[in-house]
Amino acid sequence: MTERETLHPLRPFLKNYVWEHGRIGTRYLDCADGEVKFDEGKKSRFAAEPYIYVPLDRNANDDPGVTGPVIQEAGLARFLRAAQLGKPEEAGSAAEVQRAVHDALELGVFSAYQRDAHAAQERYAQEPMFDDEIRAEVVADIRRLYAGMREQLALYDFTVLHGLPAPLLFGDAPFIDWRVRANPPLPFVSLPLGPYALLVGGASGRTSRAAPLVWKSAAAMGPLKDHNRHMVEGARLWLVATTDDQLVAVQSRFAVAKPDVEKT
Repeated sequence: MTERETLHPLRPFLKNYVWEHGRIGTRYLDCADGEVKFDEGKKSRFAAEPYIYVPLDRNANDDPGVTGPVIQEAGLARFLRAAQLGKPEEAGSAAEVQRAVHDALELGVFSAYQRDAHAAQERYAQEPMFDDEIRAEVVADIRRLYAGMREQLALYDFTVLHGLPAPLLFGDAPFIDWRVRANPPLPFVSLPLGPYALLVGGASGRTSRAAPLVWKSAAAMGPLKDHNRHMVEGARLWLVATTDDQLVAVQSRFAVAKPDVEKT
């Protein structure tokens, strides 16, 4: 019996970046060597980094055997495609859309804490601790850093901006918290759903359930115009784009200097 292929948590989003004009695959920049590459097919195999999952509900029991949040993949895929096409009528029922937004955010936050989770694991691995003790410390650290934010997001109002005037970059940490990343801070969070669709959330002021999702056609990015710059600054493994030109434009940030060859 063959082993089931492990899917990267962000693969549902990456499907919107697959190029199907003559050659099927994904254009990406490898942050390790600064090279622009092309990943053949629809599997996004270049996105293969291991993830550390931490349930962020404060009272949740931690099970090391659980590798990620429970996602309704079909509903999320339908929502992401509808957002990219700018067709809210194809996103599903109100309940299905609400669940898809929830799942998208779960994956966005999942990716957001990976750098901190891996850093914590490496740090505690240097101590004389058992594996379960290391795991407990990592979970405690990530919950302290991210549980409050996740609770806030549950009460945010969200809007899908579609039909954007220029394609968005997508990186290994696509969730952007503009409250801490922007200067001056902006009261938003965002997550790209595809090259031309962006999920944007802001505080609602309510203490119960948030409002239904809003869909808006956007001819300009407005205060979110620095999205691609933040995406580049937050990337540590890979960046995805719809054209090579977008990646070449930021290539110098990641290019590895090659040693000079001695003249004979």
